[in-house]
Amino acid sequence: MTRDILIVAVGALLGSLLRFRFVNHFKPLVVTSYTATLLVNVLACFLLGLITPMLQSNSLGSRSLSLLLCTGFLGSLSTFSTFVVDALQAWLNHQYRDLFRCLLLSLSLGTAALLIGQRLGA
Repeated sequence: MTRDILIVAVGALLGSLLRFRFVNHFKPLVVTSYTATLLVNVLACFLLGLITPMLQSNSLGSRSLSLLLCTGFLGSLSTFSTFVVDALQAWLNHQYRDLFRCLLLSLSLGTAALLIGQRLGA
């Protein structure tokens, strides 16, 4: 159990650091506040789709690798709570067009990225 916690923690540390760098890199380049969050979440969906079939077929390995990559790294790379904050901010600021775009793009691009990743990972 302690080993599993450490494996998840290492993955989470790496994923959160990458998210921090990624979001801070793209924030000045994007028009809306939610775009950087959207990009990192879509990337995480793609990577999860890519890695999961490989882990399930045992071509990549073990439960430990799944904990490291899927639970730790990708779990902290993606950020549902920031997505919700972005959507709520748009709602509270009466930016309904941005709210709709944020919700629609996050769900559609995230799903598409996951499916593409699964196809490539299979």
